[in-house]
Amino acid sequence: MSLIQIQNLAIAFKEQYLFQNLNLTLESGKNTVLLGRSGVGKSSLLRAIAGFRTNERITGEISYPSHLRFAYLPQNYSLYPWLSVLDNVQLAAHLRHQKTYQTTQKAKQLLNSVGLEEHIHKKVFRLSGGQRQRVALARILMQDADVVLMDEPFSALDEVTKIQLLQLSQSLLINKTVLMITHSPSEALSFADQIYILRSGKQPLEHFPHKDNTENPYASLIKKLAE
Repeated sequence: MSLIQIQNLAIAFKEQYLFQNLNLTLESGKNTVLLGRSGVGKSSLLRAIAGFRTNERITGEISYPSHLRFAYLPQNYSLYPWLSVLDNVQLAAHLRHQKTYQTTQKAKQLLNSVGLEEHIHKKVFRLSGGQRQRVALARILMQDADVVLMDEPFSALDEVTKIQLLQLSQSLLINKTVLMITHSPSEALSFADQIYILRSGKQPLEHFPHKDNTENPYASLIKKLAE
């Protein structure tokens, strides 16, 4: 079932179009990955869907049910390093004056699910990059959003940690609608139910049917990305 419809979207920065005529449907409960090289507008598209204010000029239509709740997972984690792991995960509830015994227990359960049960009182600045991304993932889960937007969240991690977190994200975000952007073909193939290649220009989006490519989807995707 389609959940988010993007029609004839164009994004320009300083009178230069990043792309035009972008049409995309996000299916409910699916992991969609937009794969593209640097500078083609991947993050700009994600910010447009999230409704962030930017200096970019955006035209077109992004439509979805008004009740949808969005969560955004950025590349740089956006954590507060001087706060504890637990306080970072509970921060939104605290700012809304909704912090309760129940929210604290939920945060602890989520930190346990991402493998940080022994670090809940540790300051974030003492964590490794992989551990910080686990905190960020737990904070996303704490929001219980319908749609999760992921902006190259694993790009700064080593390959082993990246694979571990991709698998963890898949299991914990099951039944969520997820849109992830990346420049990594291996990330896209590991995570996606459906893959789209994003390019600059007037025909910016191409669907890549990776599940139908049984020979060597990685090599095929690299070739497509280089076109």
